[in-house]
Amino acid sequence: MLQSDITQYAHALYEAHGDKAEAEAAQKARNAQNSAESRKWDKIRLHIKELRGARQS
Repeated sequence: MLQSDITQYAHALYEAHGDKAEAEAAQKARNAQNSAESRKWDKIRLHIKELRGARQS
């Protein structure tokens, strides 16, 4: 998955779920069917974490 896709998913999830988006991505990573899917959701979660940090200042 491209970095631009990760960013787009993260922004969409954050817009839809707000502060709960990071937990949502973590849950999806835990429920992933394979390690590639799990890594994808971990990357999305980390990007959401960065988004939350940037918005808190």
